[in-house]
Amino acid sequence: MNTNPGLIGTKLGNTQIFLDDGEVRRVTAIKAGPCVVVGKRTPSKDGYAALQLGFGSRREKLVSRPEAGNFKKAGIEAPRVVREFRIDESLLERFEVGQALGVADIFQDGQFVDVSGTSKGRGFTGVMKRHNFSGAGSVGHGTHEAKRGGGSIGMATTPGRTVRGQKMPGQHGNKKATILNLRIVKVLADENIVLVDGGVPGSRNGFVTVKGSIKKASVPLPEPPAKEEAAPEATEEG
Repeated sequence: MNTNPGLIGTKLGNTQIFLDDGEVRRVTAIKAGPCVVVGKRTPSKDGYAALQLGFGSRREKLVSRPEAGNFKKAGIEAPRVVREFRIDESLLERFEVGQALGVADIFQDGQFVDVSGTSKGRGFTGVMKRHNFSGAGSVGHGTHEAKRGGGSIGMATTPGRTVRGQKMPGQHGNKKATILNLRIVKVLADENIVLVDGGVPGSRNGFVTVKGSIKKASVPLPEPPAKEEAAPEATEEG
C-alpha cells in the first residue's frame, strides 16, 4: 500500500520544456492543488492513518445535507472532489483540518511519483484494438470475414465450454489506471503545477491523484517555512 503523501489535481495537457543543459523533455502538466484537508483518520479512532483532501469547489445545491454538515463543521467550502490518502502515522501531526496544501508542500523537483486517473473511454472495440491481436495471418486462400476476428474461443467435448477470462471484444478504457515512477521535472509552486516526464492517464481536464512513488525511495516532505517571531514593542522610559 502506498502511504506516501499526495494531492488531487487535473490534467492540463502535454508540452515540452528545455532544461538548463539544452535537453528537451516532453512533459505532462498537472494542476495539483491547492487541496484542503477535509478530515483526518487516526489509528486510535479509525484504525488507520489517512488524510481526506478536497479539491475544487461545488455549488451548494449539489451538496447533500450530511456532506454539507461535515464541511460546515470543518469550516470549509464544499470541494468538487474528495479523496482519501493513506499516510504514515508519524506525519499526521503536520496536517490540520482546514489547512490548504500546495505542490511545494508535498513535492520536489526530481522526485518520482505515481499518477492515477480514469483512462479515456473508447467504447466497444474489437480484439485487435482492445487486446493488440494481430488478426488473421492470411487474407487469401479462401479466408474471408476473419481479418480482424479473435479466432476460436470454444473447445471440444472436454471441457466443452469457453474458458473464463477469454480475451474478447468489449468495453475498452474508462477504467482506473496508474502510471508508476514518473519523474517530476519541475515544480511551479506559484501556479500549483507539476510537470512530470511522460504520459498521464485520462483526458484533458480529467481528475488525477499524484502520490510519492511506492517503488522508488521515498522523499521526505519539504520543511514548512519557519514562522517569524514578532519583535518586542519598544517602551518609553519616563
